[in-house]
Amino acid sequence: MQSFENLFAEKINHVLGHLDPAHDLSHVKRVVNTAKKLAQEENAIREVVVPAAWLHDLVNLPKNHPERKKASTLAADEALKYLRSVEYPEKYLDGIHHAICAHSFSAGITPTTLEAKIVQDADRLDALGAIGLARLFSINTQLGRVFYDHEDPFAQKRSLDDKLYGMDHIFIKLEKISESMNTVSASIEAKRRFRFIQDFLDELKKEI
Repeated sequence: MQSFENLFAEKINHVLGHLDPAHDLSHVKRVVNTAKKLAQEENAIREVVVPAAWLHDLVNLPKNHPERKKASTLAADEALKYLRSVEYPEKYLDGIHHAICAHSFSAGITPTTLEAKIVQDADRLDALGAIGLARLFSINTQLGRVFYDHEDPFAQKRSLDDKLYGMDHIFIKLEKISESMNTVSASIEAKRRFRFIQDFLDELKKEI
């Protein structure tokens, strides 16, 4: 597996580059490491989980791209082409394809295998905690969105709108993600990471 992983790392680094720090090789490595831990704890098939985690962002479209919902399926299709080119065992490819398709929040595809559930959980955990906040504000800077509404930062008298205000995304999406984990192991970790986000919000409220 290690020889394949070296190839996967080279491939994904070449594809993603360093233009988007929220979706770069470091993000993928974190997802892989988390997926490996979850696979061990949940007794999943590593030969499916690990390649799917490495290649889940093989096609990565910006958050505001009109084809964003199709990105995970496009990534899955490209992953299978690549895996066949490096002669990865064919018997795992269907499972890998489904796991990559189902990992994306925007795709809305329900994972039907343990391996797909783990890859989805691993990717979603990277949207929480300290790194999740760093990624959130990185993405919003790229999209030209302000951090918060200076008149009503916590949306007490207005509707939430994460197309305008980065912090609103915490309440619109990240809170839901923290409650939507598929596996017991990921659910425990998600709750821990979201507590960190809540502590951040408490501190931010004091500072502003």
